[in-house]
Amino acid sequence: MVSKIIKRLEQLPGKIGFYYENLNTEDVIFYKDQEPFLAASVIKLFIMAVAFEQLERGDYNCKMLFSIKQKDCVPSCGALTYLHEGIEVTVMDLITLMIIFSDNTATNVLIEHMGIEEINTAIKRFGFEKTVLRRKMFDLEKARNGIENYITVGEVGKLLKIMYAGTLISKQASEKMLSIMKNQQLTGKIPFYLKALSHMPEIAHKTGEDMGISHDVGIIYGKNPFIVCFCGNETDTPRFERVMADISLELYKVHNSGHEKTDFI
Repeated sequence: MVSKIIKRLEQLPGKIGFYYENLNTEDVIFYKDQEPFLAASVIKLFIMAVAFEQLERGDYNCKMLFSIKQKDCVPSCGALTYLHEGIEVTVMDLITLMIIFSDNTATNVLIEHMGIEEINTAIKRFGFEKTVLRRKMFDLEKARNGIENYITVGEVGKLLKIMYAGTLISKQASEKMLSIMKNQQLTGKIPFYLKALSHMPEIAHKTGEDMGISHDVGIIYGKNPFIVCFCGNETDTPRFERVMADISLELYKVHNSGHEKTDFI
């Protein structure tokens, strides 16, 4: 199994990272797990964690309202950019939209409210040394100047593990963050073939994409829940996304041998 997974990843163009951990046995498989990757929208998991820490600390409450102005809106992922000027949303709405629709406007409003420096300080306090937020979403000028956000698949895997254990911020915060991730609406990668099963497992995950970039990271539940994280930079994204779906299904079948067989691999 390990050699088969690594071989498939090695055959892909560009830079590929992979992390797997069985949450019952703590068995791991990793590939380039400590190398930095352009984060795309996976950085939003860390922004969510910081927002929950500030909520729990009492810096603001989950019903605090934000009025979305035209100046806040950026293109691409999400819904807020396409709604009417001045629409009011709560901080929990912003977090939810940021994760389940990867809403860039919601993300930038949260970044503006919390501050990049405070977010990075919190990320380091959580124990992540290589993950960094250096700019807002869709900041093309900074991107042209090489100012980018970075993650590693190993640190994302660790974030998911402590969230699953209920020790990221608190048990209540960890459970709420996972519940938001289980409502992910972008399901064309890790869940793609799993959706065809008659007993589709719960999946808490977050995608990321840009030109030549495709990520999906999450937890697949079942009798043997496991973390699986895929990151790709400068790769053939459709081909890589097929590999993500293939490997995720294969791992689920291995962990849940009694469920129906499939012929996708």
